Amino acid sequence: MTTSKDAAGDTAGVAAGGGAGGGPGGAAVLDVADLHVEFDTHGGIVKAVRGASFSVRQGKTLAIVGESGCGKSVSVQSIMGLIPMPPGRITRGVARLDGIDIIKQKIINGEEVRGNRVGMIFQDPMSALNPTMRVGDQIAETLQVHRGLSKRHAFARAVEVLATTHIPEADARAKQYPFAFSGGMLQRAMIAMAIACEPDVLIADEPTTALDVTIQAQILDLLEELQRKNGMAIVLITHDLGVVARMADDVAVMYAGEIVESGSVDDVFYRSAHPYTMGLKAAMPSYATSKAIGLRPIEGTPPDLFDPPAGCGYFARCPHAMRLCDPHSPHRFEVGPEHHARCWLHHPSAPRGAAELYRGEPV
Repeated sequence: MTTSKDAAGDTAGVAAGGGAGGGPGGAAVLDVADLHVEFDTHGGIVKAVRGASFSVRQGKTLAIVGESGCGKSVSVQSIMGLIPMPPGRITRGVARLDGIDIIKQKIINGEEVRGNRVGMIFQDPMSALNPTMRVGDQIAETLQVHRGLSKRHAFARAVEVLATTHIPEADARAKQYPFAFSGGMLQRAMIAMAIACEPDVLIADEPTTALDVTIQAQILDLLEELQRKNGMAIVLITHDLGVVARMADDVAVMYAGEIVESGSVDDVFYRSAHPYTMGLKAAMPSYATSKAIGLRPIEGTPPDLFDPPAGCGYFARCPHAMRLCDPHSPHRFEVGPEHHARCWLHHPSAPRGAAELYRGEPV
C-alpha cells in the first residue's frame, strides 16, 4: 500500500499516543493524556476508554483507527462534552487545547471550545442536522452564537462557507431543508457547519461511512483542501485503513479502550509493531489478495469491558501471546523514533528477534 502522504513527501508528525507535546516541530494543538471514560449501566460499569493518549499538531492529520467498540468515538466525544454525564463520566485524564486543560477547567461544553475552536463532523449528517430548519440557518446559528453576528450577516457568511465546500448554487441551497440534500451534500453541509468558525481542530468521526466510493473521494479531497487553506489540525476517527493511508500523517491504533500502537503513517503501515495492527492489515482487502489466500479475519472477540483483563487486552486473540501477557499489562515501548507499541515482545528481556515475528512487509 502506498500512502498519499508518501507521494507528498510529508510523513513527519506527532507521536500519536504520546500525549506529551506533539513530537518534533512544535507543540500539539490538542494533547490528550491518560484519558479514562466509564459508563454506568444496569449490567455494571463499562470501562470504555482506559488510559488513551494522543496528540495532533497544527496542519496535521491524526487518524485513530480500530474496530467497532474499541473506544475511538467515545474518546473524542467525551472530551467534547458530547456523552451524557451521567451515565458517562471522565474518571481521569487531561485534554489540553493549546496548553489549557479543557477537562479540568470544565469548559468542554463551553462556547469557547465546541463549535468554535474545535469543530466536529458526525458520522450521520441526517441525524445531526435539524430537519425543521433551513440548512443555511443552522450554519448561521453557529456564527451567531460564537461570533456574535447578526442574523442577516450570519446567513450571508453561511452561504459563503457552503460555497467553499463546493455545493453548487450555495445561495439557493442555503434556503433549503436537509431532506432536499443528497447524502454527499449533507456531509458537505456538516463540514460547512464545522468549519464556519475556522476552528483550530476538526474532529471527523467516520465522515465517509454512509457514502459511496466516488462521494467518499470527493469528501476526503475537500477535507485536504480545507486543511491546506486553513492550517487546521484534523483528528480522523475511522476503521477504514484505506482512508488512513490516504489522509493521515500519524496513526493511533486503538483496541479495547487502549492505544496499542502509535506513530507516523509509514511506521504503522510498513513497520507495524503490534500484532493487532498486523491483524487489521491482513483483514483488509487489497489487489494483492489472491483467491487461494483470501482475507484473514482476526479470530475471537474483543474482551469484556465490564471486566477488562489485567494484562494485554489482545492476549486471547494474539498469535504471539506469552504467559506474561495474561496477568501483566504491557508497558509502552519505544520501537523507533516517535513510534510506540504496547507489547511485551519489545521488552529488552524478550527472546532475541521475537518482535520481528510480526513486523510485516508493506501491503
